[in-house]
Amino acid sequence: MMEAEELRPVPREQAVLESFFTHLGVFSFDRAKDYVEKEKDNSKSAGPIWAALAHLAAAEKAYHNMTFLGQKMGGQSFFSRKDSIRTTYTSLFNELRKVATGGRHSQPGSASYLEDLLSHLSEQLCHFTQARMEMADLYEKMHALASQKSIASEELVAPLEAVLHKYSSKFHHPILSRVEEGFQTEVEVVVQLLRGQAQVSEWSFLPALLSLHSAGAKLAAWGQLFQRQRDTRKPLFGGQSQRAPQPPHLYAWLQRFQAALLAKFSFYFHEALSRQTAPGEMRALTARTTPDYHGKICAFVRKHDASSVSLVFDNRGSASFQGHGYHHPHSYREAPRGVEQFPAVVSLPAGAAAERPLAHWPNVIMMMGDRAAELNTLDKVVHFYDDKVQSTYYLTRPEPHFTLVAILDGRRSEKELHISAFLLEISASLRNSKPFCSLKPGSKG
Repeated sequence: MMEAEELRPVPREQAVLESFFTHLGVFSFDRAKDYVEKEKDNSKSAGPIWAALAHLAAAEKAYHNMTFLGQKMGGQSFFSRKDSIRTTYTSLFNELRKVATGGRHSQPGSASYLEDLLSHLSEQLCHFTQARMEMADLYEKMHALASQKSIASEELVAPLEAVLHKYSSKFHHPILSRVEEGFQTEVEVVVQLLRGQAQVSEWSFLPALLSLHSAGAKLAAWGQLFQRQRDTRKPLFGGQSQRAPQPPHLYAWLQRFQAALLAKFSFYFHEALSRQTAPGEMRALTARTTPDYHGKICAFVRKHDASSVSLVFDNRGSASFQGHGYHHPHSYREAPRGVEQFPAVVSLPAGAAAERPLAHWPNVIMMMGDRAAELNTLDKVVHFYDDKVQSTYYLTRPEPHFTLVAILDGRRSEKELHISAFLLEISASLRNSKPFCSLKPGSKG
């Protein structure tokens, strides 16, 4: 009897629901929408839920394609206003609430299995729509980070974790498992990337490494869903295969953000990483990052015959600082003093990685103090010539604790714009505001 019970076919409507959420879980929004709209036309029962699910598929498509971010009037009509995603999900919430309460208050004895199921799913989907609205708000805030002087990405970590904690067990029905899994993965990846961004900017090697590794692993697992989607898209009537589906903007953005952080991580921790491999292998590995900061700076040094280009870390006030790479938490080292409070994160060219030009270091530190106000101004290069050492210094500050310094022999003019332009380009890229700008579809950021 048990086996017969287990093998009993599920009701047609349940099968439709399972297929719908499977399509939704692999980002097949149009197919999911078509599927329930067809069911709505063919089935007289449960009409409101099919309409609500068709709206859910459309809302999910807009959400994943980020069309709600600062889009101008006259864009895609239904999702053209800035507040449209909130309006859409609020309307959807109201539709689902009606289905949820309708099932609960049906006549005693007349409530079918399907009505109970739809009521239960609708109630859980109400929580899902609320989670989406809160996430849309946080993406708005993330996009706004692009215009900030310094990117305080860690400020968004706590609100994101609060959303995850608040909703992670609110839509747990097995039919919603793909949606729940996608929601958890998305929020966890964003949290790890934002946390990793802050940790790289604090020059914290191991925490940053763990955050970026965790984000990468979750993103790769999420990406497997596209493969499943491709595998299920068989040619119609023996014709040619349909075009492989493209990942939605949100997923592609997370990949780009991770790539930008890996490039920055590879540069900021170049010295620690290069200890683990041969110089040629390290060059090959950094060349695969986008951008390849190490390669770009080496090319600049050769082209302009620069004495050195260094990234200086100001660790004053950081009690935990112990130098490059990982240090056991219980290992003891006296707090650095004097010039040791300003180590070179990277210094090129160098016989050994991060071997800073010692003779110039007092000058560099003095300028970092004397010209702090200018350096703290975005997109500003400080120029200084010292006739005692016959050298010209160019300094710019990508973020609060780091200063990029180019030293060239002889007197060089402040008007050598190619030098300033290069330093500003590297500095802007290290600030890593571009990914936040590119959250908005079609952005040139």
